[in-house]
Amino acid sequence: MFTAEHRDHVRHRILELARTDPRVTAGALTGSTAFGAGDDWSDIDVAFGIADGITSEDILHDWTQVLDREFSVLDHFDLRSGSSIYRVFLLPSGLEVDVAVTPGEDFGARGPHFRALFGPTHQLEPTPQPSASSLIGLGWHHVLHARSCIERHKPWQAEYWISAIRDHTLALACLRLGENAVYGRGVDRLPTAVTDPLADALVRSLDEQELRRALAVATMSLIGELEEWDPALCSRLKPLLQEFGEK
Repeated sequence: MFTAEHRDHVRHRILELARTDPRVTAGALTGSTAFGAGDDWSDIDVAFGIADGITSEDILHDWTQVLDREFSVLDHFDLRSGSSIYRVFLLPSGLEVDVAVTPGEDFGARGPHFRALFGPTHQLEPTPQPSASSLIGLGWHHVLHARSCIERHKPWQAEYWISAIRDHTLALACLRLGENAVYGRGVDRLPTAVTDPLADALVRSLDEQELRRALAVATMSLIGELEEWDPALCSRLKPLLQEFGEK
């Protein structure tokens, strides 16, 4: 397990690497530690803008070689979002290092966890929350698919869909109550009146009766959240959801 001192050392080295690279135009801390809100389990999140004519892949290739040489990287992978590439590194200590590289003209804050350290930034549109309509649609979609998987004796796939119903119901509650609905970030700030009933939607085994029980609970929780969002739509969907979500 990594220590705070080790994390600080790695962060300092990455920032030093970026500040001394002429291809980098700006840098920022992101994530939970951007404004000192991290804890012993927080990873490293940093973001950098790069100059015109420079490719993100070239910079990440060069930095990956340095980090691997100095910290013995176990593995890394890339995530893309718009014009940004996020390279996620895993170090032997268990420390995760997320390095985002973005063209300079697109570099700036898209959320509250962004603290500029050097160079110019731009005012950007915040990262959008998922839409309620898509979460609702995915919710009823998953109820139907969970039931069909139970009837087809596909317990693992049924568990997958039941868990997804629960997750989308929680995301809808986050949107409704003004919490972050992305990656479950706001779930632990929801009132227990919302979260406690969904605890019973956790699948405790792959036994068919248990899957049916969990599906029924997840479906009723989804119906309750739909009633909060759109009573008219809920009244149209409720009979069918109850039919497919019954034990």
